Amino acid sequence: MNGPHVSVLLSEVVQALEPAPGKTIVDGTFGAGGYARAFLAAGATVIAFDRDPAARHFAEGLDPSRFRLVEAPFAGMHDVAGPAAVDGVALDLGVSSMQLDEAARGFSFMRDGPLDMRMGAAGRTAADLVNGEEPAELARILFVYGEERKSRRIAGAIARRRAEQPFTRTLELAEFIEHVLGGRRGAKVHPATRAFQALRIAVNDELSELERGLAAAEGSLKAGGRLAVVTFHSLEDRIVKAFLTLRAGKSPAGSRHRPQVAAGPAPSFELLFNGARAPSEAEVKANPRARSAKLRAAVRTAAPVWRNAA
Repeated sequence: MNGPHVSVLLSEVVQALEPAPGKTIVDGTFGAGGYARAFLAAGATVIAFDRDPAARHFAEGLDPSRFRLVEAPFAGMHDVAGPAAVDGVALDLGVSSMQLDEAARGFSFMRDGPLDMRMGAAGRTAADLVNGEEPAELARILFVYGEERKSRRIAGAIARRRAEQPFTRTLELAEFIEHVLGGRRGAKVHPATRAFQALRIAVNDELSELERGLAAAEGSLKAGGRLAVVTFHSLEDRIVKAFLTLRAGKSPAGSRHRPQVAAGPAPSFELLFNGARAPSEAEVKANPRARSAKLRAAVRTAAPVWRNAA
């Protein structure tokens, strides 16, 4: 995306978290610092997390007396901030615009680069998965994390091709998947979109990180503290929705066809609003990345942290 980075649903997230002098806010996905700067401008102290070493560049010039950047996944916020210590947590999930725009990171099927996709500096790359996983496991990754209905066809074709020549470049893989699926035929969405999403999620263990991060936020927030989560695809949103629904004590009631479920722990969250909020038409027009975004938010109650919750 050209031009300055724009944080999605920025005003809505700020409204949900109510940053102010004397409050401490965790920005779990610092990126280019859009949310953090807004929280700082409102007078809050910010503890930011980002596992991408490149994020340090965007932290330059921020007041060190009220800002700290931790180069680690946001699931570690509880270890850094401590229990019941912060007034707000913001999570803007998914890949950042800067990562997509930098071809060398290998996130985008629109820019040629090494098949990497790591948000941090360690771990397996997308090339390692594409060239090393058994076809059945590769198909599972594409189906579960990308919701790709033709996952077996793609995985089988990749396995046959990599036996002769491993995949090393993003455009190489994107064009191969497009060929396997028979081309775009006028489709607005590139045929490799779901596969690239799946590989990125698998490489970075994003869904497990999200589950750990939500639990960490529950432990880190004070009573009355607020959680705001912006998701960009259905897999993330389902996890956030299920977590907040359960923690808010809104699990489905029993009926004569289904026995009453035993009462669980006291609700640790209260929903700020029902359902999810979407960006305005004006925001989507100004920032196409916002199109699929959803915001869910909740307030921490005084109840204890849930233990071993399903």
